[in-house]
Amino acid sequence: MELVPPDFISRPLYLSRITPYMRTPLIKVLTGPRQVGKSYMMFQIMDQILQEDDNPNIIYINLESMAHRALQDEESLYSYIMQQLKENRRNYIFIDEVQQVENGWKALLSLRLNAKNDIYVTGSNADLFSGDIANALGARYIKIQINSLSFNEFLVFHNLPNTVESLEKYERFGGLPYLKYLNLDRPQEVENYILNAYNATLYRDVIARNHLKNSNFISQLADYLADNVGSLFSVKSISDHMKNLQSNVSQTLISDYLNALVNAFIVLEVKRYNIVGKRLFERIGKYYFENLGVRNSLVGYRKDDRGKRMENLVFNHLRCCEFTVMVGEVAGYEIDFICKRGAETLD
Repeated sequence: MELVPPDFISRPLYLSRITPYMRTPLIKVLTGPRQVGKSYMMFQIMDQILQEDDNPNIIYINLESMAHRALQDEESLYSYIMQQLKENRRNYIFIDEVQQVENGWKALLSLRLNAKNDIYVTGSNADLFSGDIANALGARYIKIQINSLSFNEFLVFHNLPNTVESLEKYERFGGLPYLKYLNLDRPQEVENYILNAYNATLYRDVIARNHLKNSNFISQLADYLADNVGSLFSVKSISDHMKNLQSNVSQTLISDYLNALVNAFIVLEVKRYNIVGKRLFERIGKYYFENLGVRNSLVGYRKDDRGKRMENLVFNHLRCCEFTVMVGEVAGYEIDFICKRGAETLD
């Protein structure tokens, strides 16, 4: 069976971040929102393995495929993989959407005990390995964040020149890789696809995953964040606004719903940083969209809010460069971005 699709486009930026951990005991966890190409990154890793290893045993499991739907718990997953292992070869294990398996991390811990097993998994939720699970895994895994296409990647995927017109298309449609199959000169079709992808993510990774009952409110909340990209929020200020819309929801519930949107990578939280006191304020900050095309599909593509779109684009670029981004204030003046990467700080 041919595992690597013939039409995949290389994303060397992310491969360079994964390569140092290949063939190590660490579990490689590729996280990020749906539709950003996590599966295709695994195919890219497989392609590199096939070039470098003369006789690899590659095991690929897509837990959203009917072929693997029966693997619902750690025991069935572990048993299935054990049957596929080869004793005298290096085993490369790839598991797509591992969050579908209850306690799947237990199977991963057992599999990594064999030094010949090289494990890669993807997940579409930011809290995939958090809390008690993170404590159990300890230092046995490494997370690599996969984002929507950067502008440079967008140009490559769509075979476009580096022009203002190309930037405007990126600013409007964002960086979902699948858009390469669509005609960007037919915006209605492109925007319909983006909105459908968003609605699917909202239902599966926000509403269904978190058992949320008030689906209308979560949609209103996402719309509000989209219309106010780059504005400084607190949970109370959001609550006050929603009350004006006759949505009387508690601040605790708003905080939970914000967490659900953040964990699904629909929006990204930037916390406010006290520069003098050098501490973060809880739940005071800004929200940006991981994919600007999603944001535009919710509020429309309007000429009068280009400043918000460009601020969101700058934020996304900083994240792509692996900066930790915060917002700050000095002497009453707002600092849009405080960026830290190791010992490096930008503002």
